[in-house]
Amino acid sequence: MHLFFQPNLPSSGVGESTPGLVLSEDDSRHAVKTLRLGVGDPIAVTDGHGNRYSAVITVADARRCGFRVTDTQTTPTRPFSIRICVAPTKNLDRIEWFIEKAVEIGIERISFFFGQHSERRVLKLERLEKIAVAAMKQSLQSFLPQLDDALSFSELLKTVNDEQRFIAHLPGMDLPDDAPPVNLARAATAMGRYVVLIGPEGDFSDKEIQQAIAAGFQMVTLGTNRLRTETAALTACQYLNFLNV
Repeated sequence: MHLFFQPNLPSSGVGESTPGLVLSEDDSRHAVKTLRLGVGDPIAVTDGHGNRYSAVITVADARRCGFRVTDTQTTPTRPFSIRICVAPTKNLDRIEWFIEKAVEIGIERISFFFGQHSERRVLKLERLEKIAVAAMKQSLQSFLPQLDDALSFSELLKTVNDEQRFIAHLPGMDLPDDAPPVNLARAATAMGRYVVLIGPEGDFSDKEIQQAIAAGFQMVTLGTNRLRTETAALTACQYLNFLNV
């Protein structure tokens, strides 16, 4: 079954010939030109909020492909949630790669921040949102993760209210004797609401680490190797998904 994205589907009218239901221009072109779907062919459509609609094509137009909903299913939210807060990399391709893979694996929210050592200071979400939508459709999911615009590090900390808070950092900084960093896989507990901070290429500053600890974050590692920003972000996402299998 081919899955398409339409965020503005009406909540009523399932099973009726509700007028005006069309795929986006990109999805219309993909359905009609690439997949060669025609009138009467079945498709699936999601609104990105957990609702998936069985539908059939009513108008095979490459610019405005019409469809009729025949049934709907609601996917329950996961009993845990993952939020990765990451500093955008200088080479944006790396963050795009992270978003694609994290969405395919499973993630609820991705937030961006500019740290003291960040090399990139501008971030436009439009392309990143398109990558997230494509990854959602590719992996046949019904939830589109939330992508947050970039904030300063201190402003980002104010947005966090998750139960389990972690900041990923290689050992080396002087810490209290009773708080040695442990691996995220051992620090996190199952079925939680997680947020993990991942620093820029130049890592967090000492001041930022202290700010995070003061805000209730536990310092953790992701292994003994030094990881690139996007690799660390994806590793954290994988750890937390595996923990809840």
